[in-house]
Amino acid sequence: MSKIKEIMKNKDLLKKILFVVFVLLIFRVAAHIPIPGPESGEIKKFLTEALGSNSILSFLDIFSGGGISRFSIVMLGLGPYITASIMIQLLTMVFPKLEQLSKEGEEGRNKINQYSRILALPLAFIEGYAGIRLLQYSTSQAGTNFLASPSIAEWAMMLLAIAGGTMFLMWLGELITEKGLGNGVSIIIFAGIVAGLPQTVGQAIQKIIVTEYDPSEIVTQIFILAAVLLVIVAVIFITEGQRRLTISYAKRMRGAALYGGIDSFLPVKLNMSGVIPIIFAGAFMNIPSMIGFFSQAKNQTIARAATWVQETFNQQGIPYAVFFFILVFSFTFFSTFLYFKPKDVAENLQKHGGFIPGIRPGNQTEKYLTWLINRITLWGAIFLSLIAVMPFLIQIFTSIDNVMIGGTGLLIVVGVAIEMKNQIEAQIVTRNYEAI
Repeated sequence: MSKIKEIMKNKDLLKKILFVVFVLLIFRVAAHIPIPGPESGEIKKFLTEALGSNSILSFLDIFSGGGISRFSIVMLGLGPYITASIMIQLLTMVFPKLEQLSKEGEEGRNKINQYSRILALPLAFIEGYAGIRLLQYSTSQAGTNFLASPSIAEWAMMLLAIAGGTMFLMWLGELITEKGLGNGVSIIIFAGIVAGLPQTVGQAIQKIIVTEYDPSEIVTQIFILAAVLLVIVAVIFITEGQRRLTISYAKRMRGAALYGGIDSFLPVKLNMSGVIPIIFAGAFMNIPSMIGFFSQAKNQTIARAATWVQETFNQQGIPYAVFFFILVFSFTFFSTFLYFKPKDVAENLQKHGGFIPGIRPGNQTEKYLTWLINRITLWGAIFLSLIAVMPFLIQIFTSIDNVMIGGTGLLIVVGVAIEMKNQIEAQIVTRNYEAI
């Protein structure tokens, strides 16, 4: 209650919170605007049934806030922008000019963000086309023809609507970052996931009622609830877990004044990369589904190869879960060293007269930081990999189907909630200092 009172007294903070809520309401309205062109009612009905048996579509639908199931203009969510950001980050490691630009402070970061926005537009058209083609394939397999043969005008209308919806969400995310609290992109993804919670809870209650309070169904739902609570506790522990590395600063004389001689610490988190490895690995895991389109090719060799890939890496199969685990584990290390560069940290410490007690500045500090990050990231990578494959493991080893919100969703929800809590507390502390 004391925090609520502090928020109500802080008019600037209250305005920011209300602004975020208002923007999220606009996002929810946009999620109900259908893509112009084909009959949306029949497509929505088909998609609602299809999502119940397709884990990947269910996963993507949650991240778009139900945009796929409603055949909405925001069906891609912020996927193209996230993909573009990852591609630009990878390019900074290849091109020295981009790497130098990333080190130029806020102005350099703004330019890199602008490149990500520009790249997101063509990616929105490409992913929109791939998404509609995937729906065409799914509807044809089900014996329907809602999207059988759109005309050129209908294709243009649908792709423009999808790309426009993605750009609109990008703009809303930037508004939240600029005038609200926290990272706008994360908050919009957070809102999309939370928006599906009432429906998930309603489905669980309906299952219990339909089965006339069957004890086995009640036990199943209690097991799911216990697993969710356990994952939330684990996510909080891993998200907040960090190693505080002591940094000492040598004393320096500047004129008649003495500077330095104090100790600080460098926080090294267990999970530095967030959910980026899971999103990146998920993009790669869509490749077998895309290859599956060639199972109907006229060339028998191509058709057999595509069929083998599709059947081997089936979403409900163990090879799919194993390969997904390996990808997430690998990308966790890659993403961590993308954000935390031991060489740059060691150089900055040496420039400012800082050092790790017992470790020589320069190369020795770089080697120590590399060893430490590898050791800490190992546990973070194992955790992220288990979180990513948790829905698949539950489906493989139990009779529970369609786990709507897996560990990835919980990881995002809890992570964003913690970030927003920290932002609010920082605003309150700032106001108290200003009052003093």
